[in-house]
Amino acid sequence: MPPPLARIIDQLKREPSRTWSIVITVFGDAIVPRGGAVWLGTLLAFFEALDIDGNVVRTAMSRLAADGWLERSKVGRNSFYRLAKKGQHTFETATQHIYDPPPSDWTGRFELLLIGNAEDREIAREALRDAGFGSPMPGVWVAPSGVPIPNEAARAIRLEVSAEDDNGRRLLSESWPLERTAEAYLKFMKIFAPLSDWLGRGEALSDIDAFTARILLIHHYRRVVLRDPLLPNALLPKDWPGQAARKLCGEIYRALLPASEQWLDRHASNENGPLRASGGALAGRFRD
Repeated sequence: MPPPLARIIDQLKREPSRTWSIVITVFGDAIVPRGGAVWLGTLLAFFEALDIDGNVVRTAMSRLAADGWLERSKVGRNSFYRLAKKGQHTFETATQHIYDPPPSDWTGRFELLLIGNAEDREIAREALRDAGFGSPMPGVWVAPSGVPIPNEAARAIRLEVSAEDDNGRRLLSESWPLERTAEAYLKFMKIFAPLSDWLGRGEALSDIDAFTARILLIHHYRRVVLRDPLLPNALLPKDWPGQAARKLCGEIYRALLPASEQWLDRHASNENGPLRASGGALAGRFRD
């Protein structure tokens, strides 16, 4: 295992356990483009490369199934998991936010959502936060017009506001912790720049190392970018690191993609056998 990847894994081990979150990354990044279902044994093989115990993985899978994110089926003694309908819209929205270029047709207006005190308020809050909405005060959520509104917040009261006046700009400044997001982007680049340098020297990775690096890359990047409202450049602070982080992530991702896909071709399966090829689903990721 190359030293830059080993250091990334060592740092991961020092953080609180987020095995369930890594599972979500695996599904969103690698399994959904190949049909959406995978054998538990495939996941266990991947997590073994991270030195994460199989029982921890099984517990995470059970939790995700109990929470409605995954569905489990069994064929004999083998368990297979696929993305549940509940999570499909959230995954689609997150996929666009992570891999697609930021929208360039901003109208200068913002979507303002008012969330009531219904029983599903907490679910709506989580979905809005993951979709890039910010909140200046309880029950109020803001995002640039055109950002898809999660199904979980479909009952919200919708208004539009302008960012052209002082009140609009104040609303934006209080809706997102941009300083913390900038710090998170800088931390991401500090962690993965050594891997980029290593790959830039033409060093080769084994298939499993490439797949591991790819998943950890998106796992770290996803945690930052899904909290980024992707504001138009005119509203961003000077020297905003989001664009540089996206460029770095895209360069590493494209370098890892061929070998990581080979690992899936050789080792990943579902109840029908080897996973289907992803086709052209991955070619457009991180393209501007």
